[in-house]
Amino acid sequence: MRTESVQIQNFIDGQFVQPIGGKYLDNIEPATGKPYSQVPDSDDRDVDLAVAAAERAFADWSKKPAAERSTILLRIADLIERDLEKFARAESIDTGKPLSLARFLDIPRAASNFRFFATAILHTESEAHITDGVAFNYTLRQPRGIAGLISPWNLPLYLLSWKIAPAIAVGNTAIAKPSELTPMTAFMLCEIAHEAGLPNGVLNVVHGTGPNVGAAITAHPKINTISFTGGTVTGRKVAEACAPFFKKVSLELGGKNPNIIFADADLDAAIAGSVRSSFANQGQICLCGSRVFVERSAYKDFVERFIDKASQLKLGDPLDEKTEQGAIVNKAQLEKIKFYVDLGQKEGGKIALGGSAPEPPNERCREGYFFQPTVITGLPVSCRTNRDEIFGPVVTITPFDNEDEVINCANDVEYGLSSSVWTQNLNRAHRVAEKINTGTVWVNCWLVRDLRVPFGGMKASGLGREGGEEALRFFTEPKNICIAK
Repeated sequence: MRTESVQIQNFIDGQFVQPIGGKYLDNIEPATGKPYSQVPDSDDRDVDLAVAAAERAFADWSKKPAAERSTILLRIADLIERDLEKFARAESIDTGKPLSLARFLDIPRAASNFRFFATAILHTESEAHITDGVAFNYTLRQPRGIAGLISPWNLPLYLLSWKIAPAIAVGNTAIAKPSELTPMTAFMLCEIAHEAGLPNGVLNVVHGTGPNVGAAITAHPKINTISFTGGTVTGRKVAEACAPFFKKVSLELGGKNPNIIFADADLDAAIAGSVRSSFANQGQICLCGSRVFVERSAYKDFVERFIDKASQLKLGDPLDEKTEQGAIVNKAQLEKIKFYVDLGQKEGGKIALGGSAPEPPNERCREGYFFQPTVITGLPVSCRTNRDEIFGPVVTITPFDNEDEVINCANDVEYGLSSSVWTQNLNRAHRVAEKINTGTVWVNCWLVRDLRVPFGGMKASGLGREGGEEALRFFTEPKNICIAK
């Protein structure tokens, strides 16, 4: 399938259909700043159509044996891997991320999501209890019905598949809304699902904006389960919309993640890992370590070597095989990054690296949205640049003197998604990890994922958990059955 000059369509009841209102939005390629396809500007009528299809499909799909559902999901995984290069190129064009990153991380992990949940449903267990010799209790876990799945623009196929796979694996039907900024891989996934033999109506994809489609999904009375990944402000609106209907809700929201380096750390590993966690996907990953804290005795050496390594990252056309830093997703996000870099200087920070948009990498990208990897030092911990989520290639580096100080600094934000701790002292690693208020703590690594473990954040970083058994539990409803002896 070509990714240029395509008019994307909704996928409802196993068919590609135009939005009922006939409206489309330009889909802009971040590297060029120009439209390369069109995406439906759908509304509540399209959501109603998808709900009707999902409702019809639920009766049969929910009763289909787990082995049959598993076979279809495994086929989807195989087909994603078959078309890996096409998916990777589409995602690179759509998001502005380096082609190499899409090829080696995003697309393989999307296939892994389908494969993991396809096999997980073959090995589930249910609880059973003998109650004081008078009764026998056991728990059934049944699919909940129609799941509304709303995913963001930064890891479009990876995160969307992380929702779709568990939702339909356990027997639900789904209505998904990818970001209108990065819709192409979701469109391609629908082609794959159809080829794999997924029954009509099990997966429906409605494209459009948050106010028009996302709001219609969260407010629809027949969609009783909502999984949302995105910004904290929007997450609050989702929670408010779902509350009157008592919907089951999972929210994976923003992050302002601390990256803590103690003086006894393996600095080579810490620097390499910190550069990656700061600037992967142009810093547009909710798990990026945007606040780096370094023990004072190692601070000078770390900063110098960190800047040296970050300055060597190759910024360029995302489709260039050698590019390590691609484009920012759109003009609005680029302007937000510029605002916070300017604010950081007003708050007393020093630009130690970057701080501005670079020269265009080539003629094709002359009007694209690019920003240099940027390092700011000298900022107080309490300033906005150190507290607000920027979601770009901007990192602050701050010295600390002791464990208590850095733990307080790490926790002194409204977010609590992830953190990294770099030390060779095992006791310290356990001690500090326990006290940091984040849903995930990586020790001497970053972005090492095991699909069996729960994933999610604390505080304003979210509600509920995804991944592994947690996802299977989220998309099912427990029913206790008590039989008297």
